[in-house]
Amino acid sequence: MVEVIYGEQYLSYNLGAAHPFSPLRLEMLVELLSQLDPGFSPLAPQQASREEVLWVHAERYVRRVEAAGRGERPSDLAMYGLGTSDTPAFPGMDEAARWLVGGALTAARLVSSSGARRVLQLGGGLHHAQFDRASGFCVYNDLAVAIKHFLREGMRVLYVDVDVHHGDGVQWLFYDEPRVLTLSLHESGRYLFPGTGGVYEIGQGSGTGYSWNWPLEPFTTDEVYVEGFQALLEKALAWFRPDVILVQPGADAHFLDPLADLMLSTRAYRRVFELLLAGAEEFTEGRIVFTLGGGYSFDAAVRVWTILYHLLASRPLPASLPEGWRQRWQQRLGGSLSGELCDAATPPPVERQAEIERYDRNGVDRLLQTVAKYLSD
Repeated sequence: MVEVIYGEQYLSYNLGAAHPFSPLRLEMLVELLSQLDPGFSPLAPQQASREEVLWVHAERYVRRVEAAGRGERPSDLAMYGLGTSDTPAFPGMDEAARWLVGGALTAARLVSSSGARRVLQLGGGLHHAQFDRASGFCVYNDLAVAIKHFLREGMRVLYVDVDVHHGDGVQWLFYDEPRVLTLSLHESGRYLFPGTGGVYEIGQGSGTGYSWNWPLEPFTTDEVYVEGFQALLEKALAWFRPDVILVQPGADAHFLDPLADLMLSTRAYRRVFELLLAGAEEFTEGRIVFTLGGGYSFDAAVRVWTILYHLLASRPLPASLPEGWRQRWQQRLGGSLSGELCDAATPPPVERQAEIERYDRNGVDRLLQTVAKYLSD
């Protein structure tokens, strides 16, 4: 059984009509899940308090977010990553962001206090937000607040980030924390924002060895991605032995995504989700929380997360999507949408495919060699 968290308040996290991080993705997804599963009945989130946001963010930064949400424009706003083209200020910014944080906290509390095992938070995944700075569409780091809750409950957390962008905010916030292992798979920072996530970013102090990064070459495809992910996940689980897994399942590594260059299909995403669920069953008594994340092809993102929901709910995947839903959203978006849940085909390999796969496999080897001394402790 899966517990789902969602509230219409999530739609208020709106960075602008032309911004790629659009709340329309959530509208599409919730409407689709409601049609595919008559029993779809999300639980309402509880908005995070200011004090809970301060578990991971600086007071001075929260004050700037609050001011920006009131329409004020302090002269140093841009120093805090606010009012930029990536993360523009908007009315009610603080309240909207705290709803997403609250959803992640609601999910975490269901696991830690109510005995829930599989939880899906239909929002959030704002993994770029830093201690005192907004970044990459992200204001407050809901994932980090959820991790803080788990730590307060005495739980060890494996954080897995398959968004195409490096999960930098979560990594840096727990870079010296040995009770959190962060595992991020992403397009290499040599080519893509935020420019971090190299193999040798492995933590510091008592957290050394607890940050794992696999930077991938552009045009990486399903086979090498799933192969490497499985190897890293199995090693992380067996060594770290977490109490809970928290996943940011960004859909922007899909080949249709306009903001990045990986070439994954829905087949790869399905296999990744299956491996995570199997790992949770073996190592955490099934305790696993998924948020959402990046994904800027509305077509691909909604289908990837619909697959995730069906796997979590142990429901068979529908072959096709409701035609009425598809026609309505095609008209609203002004573009075509797939009629099938899973990709009918994958893109052909590029000319450098063998070289790309060799680089990616070497990346897995370099990472495991780098952390080997810590795995043996």
